[in-house]
Amino acid sequence: MPQDAPSTRWDTSYEWKIILILSLTFGLVGLDRFILPVLFPTFMAELGLSYADLGNLVGILAVFWGLSAFAMGFLSDRVGRRKVLIPAVIIFSLMSAFSGLAGGLVALLLIRAVMGLAEGPVASIGVAVAVEASHPKRRGMNNGIFQCMISLMGNAIGPIIATQLLLVTDWRTVFMLVGVPGLIMAAAMFFVVREPAPAATASAHVARPSFADLFRHRNVPLAMLTLMCAMGGVFVLAAMAPSYLTDYLKLSPQDMGFVFSAVGFGGAIGQFAMPTVSDFIGRKLATLFSYILAAVFTYLFAHTGTDSLGTLFWLLFFASLFNFSALAILAGPVAAEAAPVGMVASVAGLVIGAGEIFGGGAAPAIAGQIAGSSGIQNVFTFTIGSLVLGFVVALFLKETAPRKTGGV
Repeated sequence: MPQDAPSTRWDTSYEWKIILILSLTFGLVGLDRFILPVLFPTFMAELGLSYADLGNLVGILAVFWGLSAFAMGFLSDRVGRRKVLIPAVIIFSLMSAFSGLAGGLVALLLIRAVMGLAEGPVASIGVAVAVEASHPKRRGMNNGIFQCMISLMGNAIGPIIATQLLLVTDWRTVFMLVGVPGLIMAAAMFFVVREPAPAATASAHVARPSFADLFRHRNVPLAMLTLMCAMGGVFVLAAMAPSYLTDYLKLSPQDMGFVFSAVGFGGAIGQFAMPTVSDFIGRKLATLFSYILAAVFTYLFAHTGTDSLGTLFWLLFFASLFNFSALAILAGPVAAEAAPVGMVASVAGLVIGAGEIFGGGAAPAIAGQIAGSSGIQNVFTFTIGSLVLGFVVALFLKETAPRKTGGV
């Protein structure tokens, strides 16, 4: 049975083991979450669905993800990480498999809602567990490793695997197959994940911070606002790009899978590299830099035709790299470094939850309406506007990187 982490020395062995397990698990979250838009063109006609339905399916998961990221993160700060995290991994894995049994829109909406409830805690509690296991000067890097796997497995490897599997089986079987690995990771967590050491939680002699105390640091409301914009860019791309590539640019499913995998490869590198860079140049500068370049490359991608799949791939690659890097910095180290002692999961959940509800929930639904009324090619104008607004809000962030402030 796992024991509490030792407080007398830094347990580097546990640090790397837990980052590995968290990273693989968060990668499966990405696979289960983002495989639906990739498969959507395949079952859209069979189930009688529209672009608006796609936006709603992406959105409902994000809304419930956002709500549970805060609620379950807040709960885990009180009852412990393991009691919340491990059941959540089991449930989202089962919901992925159940997606293959859905017979229509209502069933898919219900399954995606429950999946969102289970995946949200993996994000917020995962940030807390990663922070608690990491040496302060490796906080940005380790959060980057953890968060990048959602892109690598969800948007890079996932689309390629899913579209190739469609050559030998149907979409229902693909959904069922991707649910199995999560159950294995839940078992690994049972044996490895520890509760935080007493020094990482509120002292018994100090009153636990109240809900209002979560907003004491100005970066908390600012990160909530600007993360809405980053997630608006990320999830509109993830939801609409597959259909844009197949329906508007007329790519085959396999060519679409290749081009769309750029979202994952670029996002994974961005989520790892830029939080690591932010350990050295600061959270604020890295975030601003990310927003500017994400908007530029999204514009270029939206104005490129099908003459070269390679060009489409690389433009989408860099648009995703910088968009996901802004998300990772804000949801990880910025949120963690603004949290009161013992409330990292609560603050991470609060920031992630706000971003998910608008950026992951409302933004894809709005984009779905834009696609249905004026054409799917017009959704990228909305994405670029979201990124520009995020840049403006991020100008007011306070720097918290330990190397820049001299603290730990």
